[in-house]
Amino acid sequence: MTSTVVVGGFFGDEGKGKIVSYLAKKDNPKIIVRGGAGPNAGHTIQDGDKVYKVRMLPSGFLNKNAKVMIGPGVVINPAILLKEIQDFDVSGRSFVDRHCGIIEEKHLTSDSKGELKEKIGSTGSGTGPANADRAMRVLKMAKDVDSLASLIVDVPAEVNSALSSNENVLVEGTQGTFLSLWHGTYPFVTSKDVTASGICADIGLGPKNVDEVIVVFKSYVTRVGTGPLANELSLEDAKRKGWSEFGTVTGRQRRAADFDFDLAKRAIMLNSATQISITKLDVLFPGCAGKKFFEEISDEAKSFIHNIEDKLDTPVTIIGTGPAINDVIDRR
Repeated sequence: MTSTVVVGGFFGDEGKGKIVSYLAKKDNPKIIVRGGAGPNAGHTIQDGDKVYKVRMLPSGFLNKNAKVMIGPGVVINPAILLKEIQDFDVSGRSFVDRHCGIIEEKHLTSDSKGELKEKIGSTGSGTGPANADRAMRVLKMAKDVDSLASLIVDVPAEVNSALSSNENVLVEGTQGTFLSLWHGTYPFVTSKDVTASGICADIGLGPKNVDEVIVVFKSYVTRVGTGPLANELSLEDAKRKGWSEFGTVTGRQRRAADFDFDLAKRAIMLNSATQISITKLDVLFPGCAGKKFFEEISDEAKSFIHNIEDKLDTPVTIIGTGPAINDVIDRR
């Protein structure tokens, strides 16, 4: 049994939610646990005719046999979390660590106006100000919030106990490598580290207990908000290519560029990636839409995948060929 860590390779928006949802159903982990900054990261999941937009719960909640958890390194908005638990019918199997930080109204107010909003286009979720208060040792913890009392468990203990019992654990990262406070395009970054190392620290998973690290890249690069984006396309060119997208949390238009091998190489290095997942191959090569087997895609699409493997010296094991959870080619 293994622990698998899934993180974003670019600036977020790579399609991690879909990949985590697929792995949650395919590999049937006992625990799916989320690290990351907070509700400033949104994941979109399409299951049949249903579309879920998730900001707090791990994206793998559609596996009804799995426990879904939030690690102590994450800050929580209790109202958003409790609503998602109710709306997505995950009562009784959703848990948070007692040391998760709490976003309060003052953090929302601070994040919705002021220098941070103007400077980097913050999401207004309160995540940054809450993490700042955490650094100052003044942030309220989940153990101090009555409405969360029934959800609290020792997340690191649960995760490591599952691994000791030969159960699968799926670890979900948020945002993307180059939004990391340490490794990203500072100051246009999130409020903490979101590489694989940071995500594992968030949930209490030590480095010797990590088996696989899957870095998710989209077939092209997108970025929401301000900050550098090499070889950025005009909005008109992005629209013409079918790359015109909008952020899950903010609704803002994503800026776009071609696949960036320099960024991808660095992401592989920073995350110690053992596998690559490529999403939205069907947007780049429409004939690939809905395909389930590598042999079915065009020679041009195969060449694109092989080129990524050759240049990054890492196998592409999971390929997204459409928006639905099962629109996947699994080459593991």
